[in-house]
Amino acid sequence: MSDSPRVRKVADRIQQVVAQLLERRIKDPRLGFVTITDVRVTGDLQHATIFYTVYGTDEERAGTAAALNSAKGLIRSEVGKALKIRLTPALEFVADALPETAASIEDALIEARHRDAELAKLAENATYAAGPDAYRTKDEDDEAEDDVIDGFQGF
Repeated sequence: MSDSPRVRKVADRIQQVVAQLLERRIKDPRLGFVTITDVRVTGDLQHATIFYTVYGTDEERAGTAAALNSAKGLIRSEVGKALKIRLTPALEFVADALPETAASIEDALIEARHRDAELAKLAENATYAAGPDAYRTKDEDDEAEDDVIDGFQGF
């Protein structure tokens, strides 16, 4: 489903405002190194899901989640002031699974490279089942055509 231009603009503006707030105004010591990766807003502009990533340990991620939830009211009021629309969307913070997904893809690519290398080693000493020249040569093709022409009796 494609977003309307207005919904996309609102989502972009929310992302900018929240990123600026986290950088400048919110001074919670639990707040780690946070990056706002994406914002998705419903078509009626009533709900905004803010995706974020945190650099650090699981404990730091949990602390950042708690800090974001405790500052949700302040962030929502600032978003409402910045958007200047009739109703301010409800905010929900969701930890983005992007880093974990990227790591699993990297692991899969490394495993694929290792398997390709193993197959290349096996293929070095491989021989063809029909011998080194499995295809017909030109001489054989000519003899096969002659056999067909000689056996043709016509109508």
